Amino acid sequence: MFFHQDATFEALSIHRVGNKAQDEFYILSDAPVSLEGDEVLPGLLMQYFMNPFAKVNEVYRLYHPNEELDLNEVFYFVRQYFKEQLPFHDFSQQISKHLYEVSSHPKIKAGEVYVVALKNVQIEGEEHDAIGIFKSENKETYLKVYPEQGAFTLEYEQEAININKLDKGCIIINVEEEEGYKVLVLDQTNRQQEAVYWKDEFLKLRVRNDNFNQTGNYLKVYKNFVQEKLDETFELEKADKIDLMNKSMNYFKEKETFVQEEFEEEVLGNPQAIAMFQDYKAGFENEFDSPFQSSFEIADKAVKKMESSYKSVLKLDKNFHIYVHGKREYLEKGFDEDKGMNYYKVYFENES
Repeated sequence: MFFHQDATFEALSIHRVGNKAQDEFYILSDAPVSLEGDEVLPGLLMQYFMNPFAKVNEVYRLYHPNEELDLNEVFYFVRQYFKEQLPFHDFSQQISKHLYEVSSHPKIKAGEVYVVALKNVQIEGEEHDAIGIFKSENKETYLKVYPEQGAFTLEYEQEAININKLDKGCIIINVEEEEGYKVLVLDQTNRQQEAVYWKDEFLKLRVRNDNFNQTGNYLKVYKNFVQEKLDETFELEKADKIDLMNKSMNYFKEKETFVQEEFEEEVLGNPQAIAMFQDYKAGFENEFDSPFQSSFEIADKAVKKMESSYKSVLKLDKNFHIYVHGKREYLEKGFDEDKGMNYYKVYFENES
């Protein structure tokens, strides 16, 4: 869990980074921004930079494909700053120049880059120093209305920033340096081809494989397995698939600790299906370099996040929806020869 309520700004530098592919350039400021004496601006900036991270649960690591962390440019400069080997403003300039070098997709927008030094950032119950890197790309027009001499005056400001809409940002927390620090990241860009450069090319991130990610990934892999793989061997109706997914969701809701053998026996049951799932899961682990533990603490927030994607509805033409929450044996499917149509028979005790 991330908290910033007690965090304070130590320093802020602003630069502008253009699109290298469009022959735009970067503009580096000569000195940090002074916030001394301003009682309003620090609070507005804290709202702009920090509030979007309140609901971010996934923690990332900086890494490099060659497993040499020093080859990750952001890690290299961040570590120099945290070790007081690189002054803050020089650090902010190096980060901005690196961002410019990876801004090569033709649709990446130019924008201001804000580099912030933070104190007393709290994550997972501990306070640490941190670095924030943020970028504003989208600008809006604002109207200002105020009274003047018995009437009202209307003004406008173009190319202004909405402090409730942070485009891109990351917070790098000064802890677990050897593993690539703890990193929170945000990217509001909807188009994948433009968004990939922030996480993959600029920061070079991979998910920290903690309980939150273990829980979410396991539910995701199991859902895909039921929907995509089981049909190759077993003849399953859609209601059977819903039942299997309901069982898995109920397991994660009711248990505090995940145990692999227990899950496989209680949810899948069939030895052949268990073997198929183990192979399918191994493929995910190899592809994403994200191994599953045989036992881990279940993260309730990850369960709630995945629950909405676990559909339990049978849609019958455009006439009926059947919500299947359990008791698969009370639902029968058949075919009516006279009507030439499929049907479901539902058994129940009470109607409400």
